[in-house]
Amino acid sequence: MAAVAEARRVLVYGGRGALGAKCVQYLRAKHWWVASIDLGENEDANANVVVKMTDSFTEQADQVTADVGKLLGEQKVDAILCVAGGWAGGSAKAKSLYKNSDLMWKQSVWTSTISSHLATKHLKEGGLLTLTGAKAALAGTPGMVGYGMAKGAVHQLCQSLAGANSGLPSGSAALAVLPVTLDTPMNRKSMPDADFSSWTPLEFLAETFYDWIMGKNRPSSGSLIQVVTTGGKTELAAAHL
Repeated sequence: MAAVAEARRVLVYGGRGALGAKCVQYLRAKHWWVASIDLGENEDANANVVVKMTDSFTEQADQVTADVGKLLGEQKVDAILCVAGGWAGGSAKAKSLYKNSDLMWKQSVWTSTISSHLATKHLKEGGLLTLTGAKAALAGTPGMVGYGMAKGAVHQLCQSLAGANSGLPSGSAALAVLPVTLDTPMNRKSMPDADFSSWTPLEFLAETFYDWIMGKNRPSSGSLIQVVTTGGKTELAAAHL
């Protein structure tokens, strides 16, 4: 009798957000073991690491790193999907500049940095780390300065992780997805008159992550993959800086 293939194991950072919850749901439906890392628990996940709110990056990073270490022990994971993030606008003149820049840094850069370190400790050889950038941040973003800075930092981090001696396991890949607008309930509520056919379905990204984990059509490590939806059709295209 053939041995049953061992279930794959995945960490989803931001597992309670719209995209994170879709990833948890999608991978759980494949009978994979999925743990969520977020400010609250995702009941659909096999396990949860609850992030404590703090204004100290080192405190939050140490807490998450310790709790993930306790959860996994010596077990390695096939993938870490960092899909945490958010959006806030404002030019350099905006009264909200400092507050929104701080929020963007916490939501995108803190989470991506922690995910990267977790990958050095817990990712299998040949595993996958995904980060979430933004197509808009490939150029200047004068109307959303904090957002553009944070996403630009994520793009740079992804490229650094692909280099020699980055600390990632042998044969693993760090990839960043750069969407335009995701089709989430929150976005539909805040932009009810928008053209939804140009928004990327969450299911598409969940399927893409699944394929990449399985080694199907996985781009080379360090790639910044633009996710562009037009007329309801979504395509992936590598950004060339």
